[in-house]
Amino acid sequence: MLTAHADFTLINGSGEFIINEIKAETLTQVLSKMLNTEIAHADFQTKQLHGGTVGDVQLVSGNAKTADGGTLPYKIVVKTQKKWERYGDPQSWRREYDFYISNFGALFSESFRWPQCYHAEMSEEENETQIWMEYIEGISGLDLTGDMYEHAAEGLGRFQGQLYAEQPAFLQNMTNLSKVDYMKNFYFHYRSWNRVYDYIRSDDCEIPKHICNMLIEIDASADEIINRIEKLPIVLCHRDFWVTNLIYSDGKITLIDWDTTGLGYLGEDMASLIADEADIEHMVEYYHRCIPAYYKGFSEYADISHIADNCIYEMILLMFGYRLVEWFMDAASGNKLQETNDERTLHLLTLQKIFEMRNEQ
Repeated sequence: MLTAHADFTLINGSGEFIINEIKAETLTQVLSKMLNTEIAHADFQTKQLHGGTVGDVQLVSGNAKTADGGTLPYKIVVKTQKKWERYGDPQSWRREYDFYISNFGALFSESFRWPQCYHAEMSEEENETQIWMEYIEGISGLDLTGDMYEHAAEGLGRFQGQLYAEQPAFLQNMTNLSKVDYMKNFYFHYRSWNRVYDYIRSDDCEIPKHICNMLIEIDASADEIINRIEKLPIVLCHRDFWVTNLIYSDGKITLIDWDTTGLGYLGEDMASLIADEADIEHMVEYYHRCIPAYYKGFSEYADISHIADNCIYEMILLMFGYRLVEWFMDAASGNKLQETNDERTLHLLTLQKIFEMRNEQ
């Protein structure tokens, strides 16, 4: 455990980067705001919550010494995001920072929200953002139950419906939002990739023929499908609305990772909730439960009774069809045979469940 009296770059036992420059001044400033009392200094330790090539998320915890001599335990999350360019969305790396320094947080309710931010800073020289935010304890990932899925879907619908109905002025003026045609461009980008496009049409393809035909049929109908989707209401989409980014606690949903957020079509986020690293056993059940819940929430603010075709099944295929093929193909190159077989089976089962949804349209 270290005491924050200077700048640190922590290195773990394997020599890997953990967190960059926890500054004593910043730490005490953030904790003073979070704990609502003046903090003189604090010790801390870190634990990686999530990491990747472009971002690092750490849980920072320890004991803070108050100016009057007391001691308060604390936990806080620090998210460091380096500049990178996502395909078709080059400014996504700084979007969460832009949201947190805006009035966006005022749009949430007590039951559907994001983590409170205590401090956000941008390093122009290093092209890096750092956000200090609330640590949320709760249920997430595949531990979520069907009731929690449904609760999240309804909460998202209510949130999107209110924004759609009220059209907050400052939100209309935000410039760093992903574009409304992001899903369409993402699909066409994948479809133009010969590796996956040719694979499902080849004699060597190991994916069952009926699943390949499902994807080939979507390709043949893509223009007509996209034309139907583009008639749907345009709403603010999270665009990474999957179970790992949802935290359920005390009947409330906290949604994290807002770096892909932008304008999109009604239902896009439901496609992610249902198909992105899905609960395979309950995937079809959640498809039938979550979509009505989502529309129920949205309908509290906007009349969508005229929408007969929600296109969510088609969105699932546009967003995840070729991506699941890619994941299946990549798993074949794994070094550990059992893990490789498990991954390939998982991706095939997901595609099979999507196929089964079609039969229930």
